[in-house]
Amino acid sequence: MQTSLTRLWLARSLILLVLAWNLQAALAFLLSPDSFAPGFELGGVPGQAAVRGIAVLFGMWNVPYLFAAWHPRRHNLSLKEALLMQFTGLLGETFILLSIDSSHAILRASIQRFITFDATGLLLLLLAFWLVRDKAPEEH
Repeated sequence: MQTSLTRLWLARSLILLVLAWNLQAALAFLLSPDSFAPGFELGGVPGQAAVRGIAVLFGMWNVPYLFAAWHPRRHNLSLKEALLMQFTGLLGETFILLSIDSSHAILRASIQRFITFDATGLLLLLLAFWLVRDKAPEEH
């Protein structure tokens, strides 16, 4: 029983880590778009709007993570959704990277950071999923 509870809290911690990391990025993009727009080869008001739009998407993206973190066993579907969203982001970013030629080094570097960010998040979520995979009694 104690091992199961420990696994539950470790899974929660991993999900919360990914959630916090994602929300920190969303907040940074929202509050300081001028710091990030050049990495997308954007500037001015259009660049600010695009980066803030990414921030909003980050926030929307993380709704299932909240439920998964609350109780990864009870809200296993939310954890599965978070995994699929993280994987979709990783695949999409990889596709985007492959579509950008080498003359856009700064843009490619920005996309590579997203790939690293999402790959790490995916690994942490997979570990959380593995930790709560058994059908142990529900703990609080």
